[in-house]
Amino acid sequence: RGRRALPYSAPPARPPLPAPLQPLRLRRLELRNRLVVSPMCQYSAVDGLPQDHHLIHLGRFAMGGFGLVILEATAVAPEGRITPGDLGLWSDEHIAPLARIVTALKAYGAAVGIQLGHAGSKASAKRPWDGGSPLDEADAAKGEPPWQTVGPSDRPAVEGWPAPAALTREEIAEVKAAFVAAARRAVAAGFDTVELHCAHGYLLNAFLSPLTNRRDDEYGGDLAGRMRLPLEIARELRAALPDDRPLLVRVSAVDGDPAGTTVEDTVAFARALKEVGVDVVDCSSGGIGRRYAHTEAYGYQVPYAARV
Repeated sequence: RGRRALPYSAPPARPPLPAPLQPLRLRRLELRNRLVVSPMCQYSAVDGLPQDHHLIHLGRFAMGGFGLVILEATAVAPEGRITPGDLGLWSDEHIAPLARIVTALKAYGAAVGIQLGHAGSKASAKRPWDGGSPLDEADAAKGEPPWQTVGPSDRPAVEGWPAPAALTREEIAEVKAAFVAAARRAVAAGFDTVELHCAHGYLLNAFLSPLTNRRDDEYGGDLAGRMRLPLEIARELRAALPDDRPLLVRVSAVDGDPAGTTVEDTVAFARALKEVGVDVVDCSSGGIGRRYAHTEAYGYQVPYAARV
């Protein structure tokens, strides 16, 4: 009583969230933010099956608030593994243990994706802590024998590695079918999105690169021919996924050698991917040829993403 009322002052408006913390909608998938955990190989699977290691490793990212967590490169065929410790999705046996991880991550608010790939000529390798070189007789003695690798031609992605066997047309059809079957299993396991691995010197990147693709049929030659298989697989994955689930593609925007894939090639590839219904192009680089000197600096992928 007797006090003069002070004029009302509205609380200051909250500043807008920084772009990485803003939600993102991809088809009908709503990400709580734009922070994405990229696929990171753990080399800790057994016969392609995830272990508790994967649940704990990936669960911490969901608990930490990431919008999307993408599981590591997962082989669509046993011979498509980088190492014997890679995840796999080549049989129905893999669905339930992967679904356990999906359910756990979603309980903490994260969307969950899986990267499907085939290692091509970079398969049949030791785990990184064992040197990362090709498997040999010593590994065979321990129960992990090397296997024949494959590629678009007999050019390995890594100089000095064993020459891959060039895929026949019939074998190419089998690879396509393996990707589609794995994508359907990913849907059965509850994944929100699938990423097609076309980077880092692995099989589909090797088809895209003139350094490793020396075919003279419809799957080689000019850029249109070299893009044919990745685009055919992307188109079939889009048809295999429910319409509400986005399809991502990871690319090596440039090869490790300037004579290989250029960023202009990747722009053309990205346009073609959009036409077949791909929702996101994830820009990485390298994997074939020597290492670029500028990859030592932070943020070196950003100009590729900006260009694409």
